[in-house]
Amino acid sequence: MRPVRLSVVTAATAVAALTAVTGCAEKSDAKAGGGDTIQVTATDSSCKVSTTEFPAGHVQFAVQNKGSKVTEVYLLFPDDRIVAERENIGPGLSSTLTAEVKAGSYEIACKPGMKGSGIRQKVTVSGGKAVKRDPKLDAAVAAYRKYVQAQADATMPKVKVFTDAVRKGDLAAARKAYAPSRIGWERTEPVAESFGDIDPKTDTRADGLEKGQKWTGWHRLEKALWQDEKIGATEKTLATQLDKDLADWQRRVGTAEITPTSMANGAKELLDEVATGKVTGEEERYSHTDLVDFKANLEGAQQAYELLKPVASKNDPALTEELDQQFGSLTKLLDHYRTDKTGYDFVSYDKVSEKDRKGLSDAVNALAEPLSKLAAAVVSK
Repeated sequence: MRPVRLSVVTAATAVAALTAVTGCAEKSDAKAGGGDTIQVTATDSSCKVSTTEFPAGHVQFAVQNKGSKVTEVYLLFPDDRIVAERENIGPGLSSTLTAEVKAGSYEIACKPGMKGSGIRQKVTVSGGKAVKRDPKLDAAVAAYRKYVQAQADATMPKVKVFTDAVRKGDLAAARKAYAPSRIGWERTEPVAESFGDIDPKTDTRADGLEKGQKWTGWHRLEKALWQDEKIGATEKTLATQLDKDLADWQRRVGTAEITPTSMANGAKELLDEVATGKVTGEEERYSHTDLVDFKANLEGAQQAYELLKPVASKNDPALTEELDQQFGSLTKLLDHYRTDKTGYDFVSYDKVSEKDRKGLSDAVNALAEPLSKLAAAVVSK
């Protein structure tokens, strides 16, 4: 849920990435829960939905951005938990989103400029046909639940190494522990973001703050460690707050709403994160540890894909063949920037040339396009 932020140096790369990841406008005749695809038309001042009532089941949304700003569209529970989302839809572009939706009350939110709570439309989902799931998909969801919980559990000790170093005022140790503390989070970020209130406290950058929001979390500490080069009482307090907020994430992650389509959409979101944050160098603008995040995002996306692959390969073998190839190609390219063979030591991203960044961007785009079709491929035919 992070806005695209363009520096002068990275603007061209980001725009190219955004265009390729979101795709161009296209028509869709896919069915949603027994009815037509639901059209969502976003502008800078409106969020129009073709129908405010539709049956439960596998629902497909066709989103078109007719505004002048990059936008994102969410299907939300009444308490703002995220059911499904599609981020970074550029002006004049369209995207599709397939989601498994139960009967109940929801809101569709369009966020022009990817800021604020969005322009919202209440929708009602009525009882539809029971979703028919291949048993392999239930197994995939169960395995993915274990994965996200394991990542949260493994993250907390690494975070403590980082925050302990901050509290001790040890600048060198804190810098060393910073990137490792983020790996588990970056692998499973869409699940953390689904709660709505955790990500803003832990992973927001300065230019992503909403009005009145206090800046806390990893990136506030990142700035102190690398740009300000000092650790004071404020930073020590922020370290303790980060421990608390991430412990909340660890406790709640097991309660997340997870479906096969949310897994597939989450994998796509992770590639969007790479395209609009890591490849541009905007995510870790002070530490330049973007390639660590890049690797973790890629691993998280591939984990979700591999769990869904047994069903997706049956429904769309050509798609999974392409995804296998593109995951392999991007992994191989990223490994070129390792400074060790198997760990998470990568070159500082400020040392990566614009030409090489463009190569990484092209490889991300080549994977993101077929990955956007994964959710549809796991829907029972």
